[in-house]
Amino acid sequence: MFDWSEFNYFKKEEFTCKCGCGLNNIDENFVFCLDEARDVAGIPFKINSACRCESHNKKIGGVKDSAHVKGIAVDISARDDKSRFIIVSALLAMGFKRVLLYDTFIHVDMDLTKVKPILKIMK
Repeated sequence: MFDWSEFNYFKKEEFTCKCGCGLNNIDENFVFCLDEARDVAGIPFKINSACRCESHNKKIGGVKDSAHVKGIAVDISARDDKSRFIIVSALLAMGFKRVLLYDTFIHVDMDLTKVKPILKIMK
């Protein structure tokens, strides 16, 4: 595992599977890019979901072959248009190419096996 003290804005616990299993297979480069995007945005990124074990992913209705299971995806809370715009702008500025917009959160991943680039509003 890597040294979490090198990141300015994130802690290991934010990326651990929410089911309690303890899985945290988050990719270090992914967190580095996310940390840089958070710096550019100048506003907090509340991580709703990051790493997921297969069981938890299935339980919450995650897609098969989810980037969350691979440790290369997060969902960031975004409850208003202003914060959504700031977060998405910062993610794109840092080179993220897969961004999905939902009503209350933004999904971002670095899954090279999926369609990219994509910026899509999800229903």
